[in-house]
Amino acid sequence: MNLLDVLKNEQNQMMPESYKYLSMEEMEARVVEIKEKMGKSLFIPGHHYQKDEVIKFADSTGDSLQLAQVSAKNKEAKYIVFCGVHFMAETADILTTEDQIVILPDMRAGCSMADMANMEQTEKCWDVLMERFGDTILPLTYVNSTAAIKAFVGKNGGATVTSSNAKEMVEWAFTQKKRILFLPDQHLGRNTAFDLGVPLDQMAVWNPITNQFEFEGNLDDVKVILWKGHCSVHENFTVNNIKEVRAAKPDMRIIVHPECSREVVALSDDAGSTKYIIDTINNAPTGSKWAIGTEMNLVKRIIDQHPDKEIISLNQNMCPCLTMNRIDLPHLLWTLENVEKGLTTNQIKVDEQTSKDAILALERMLQH
Repeated sequence: MNLLDVLKNEQNQMMPESYKYLSMEEMEARVVEIKEKMGKSLFIPGHHYQKDEVIKFADSTGDSLQLAQVSAKNKEAKYIVFCGVHFMAETADILTTEDQIVILPDMRAGCSMADMANMEQTEKCWDVLMERFGDTILPLTYVNSTAAIKAFVGKNGGATVTSSNAKEMVEWAFTQKKRILFLPDQHLGRNTAFDLGVPLDQMAVWNPITNQFEFEGNLDDVKVILWKGHCSVHENFTVNNIKEVRAAKPDMRIIVHPECSREVVALSDDAGSTKYIIDTINNAPTGSKWAIGTEMNLVKRIIDQHPDKEIISLNQNMCPCLTMNRIDLPHLLWTLENVEKGLTTNQIKVDEQTSKDAILALERMLQH
């Protein structure tokens, strides 16, 4: 998503500067007032990585696909103000009805991982793969991808995956074809395939910038082609972080997201999706000790919710997701005031054909 292109659309606007000077109390009171006034015609989904000042007003919290599905079930809401990032709002628009309006409070709230795979790159890659391997490859894409990439995967017989069901979907893919192309997060793809018994020397990285493989073995042996993309947050958890925690607190368990590197996941005690991490800490006994390798807004929230446990971030110097943090209370208020006036700014709209093809990929996942 190119910001200049986004802002050229007359419906996409930047928030006026005046909102930055309002007090927190004034903004909170106004948000409450608008929510009460609009009732069920307004629905605010909030991703786990959002700031507390935003998440406190969310009608539902969860991961990206979960929130899109909840939005789709909420037929009474005319306006869905999605507090997350661009690709998440796209998925919500794909799954909701034509009459429902999905809005992103700040169009600059993108996802660096999703932006690491565009259609031009993907089509070039696919041409090379078809020429090299023939019809032996099935594409899979993490839901953390653009609607266009989901549509490409859908058109080519593939499916979307989440961090919760990646193992099931990779297993399914191997019943369909000999090889898979996994977009756009190489780490989730590598960790999932490795857990299913695929050796690392049967995984090749595809570099979309150089349009070449990064692989030293025999390509005929490759079963998994990993797109060279990553989450800028989770890639910042390192082996040194783990060594430091092990040295300082040897009795502390380390749990990380599978978007972390293979080396970090291998040295951790446990790994799983955002929901898995939350559930694990919720079910952990009082007095247990945890170092968590995921986004900082969520880690801080988990710490606040569990004063009976000792919890730290695996990387003490970690910053929150910068693009997710674009959505703040001033942007939420500005968006809601526009909605209250009947103004539709920053609407996320996926075209009909892209939606149809993307739904194919989503439905294949939901069937398994």
